[in-house]
Amino acid sequence: MIAAYQFGNGAERAFPATIRITTSPNTHKIRHVFNQGKLLATLRAKDGFLALTIDGGRVLRRIFKPPRLRVRVVLGVEEFIRKGGNVFAKHVRTVDPEIRPGEEVLVVDGRDRLLAVGRTLFNAEEMLSFRAGVAVKVRHGVED
Repeated sequence: MIAAYQFGNGAERAFPATIRITTSPNTHKIRHVFNQGKLLATLRAKDGFLALTIDGGRVLRRIFKPPRLRVRVVLGVEEFIRKGGNVFAKHVRTVDPEIRPGEEVLVVDGRDRLLAVGRTLFNAEEMLSFRAGVAVKVRHGVED
């Protein structure tokens, strides 16, 4: 239910009934979400939302068609982002128009290949108009 609320209808398919959930030994709150041995997301204690891993990003990328949840970057910065570098506003080519600050996003190249997952610092309009500043704070690059 958290996935559907956070990412939109259909996201719950990324977290089927076969998922395994681990809890914090101290608070007993949900901590990690696994599917078939792969960590998909961590539940953020701060706000109760999911923080994606690369595997979680791959699953959501298959579920949602572009541009949903995506920030597409310009040619030439892919390697930097794959290694976990942040996405600067000047490198954003297109973005899901519904993106708001603080949302989890998929960072993709021009062919919709996943480069990284992270959290936005700007809304869609700001990402496209600003020439300076970090647009997406990358949590995991595919080559991290």
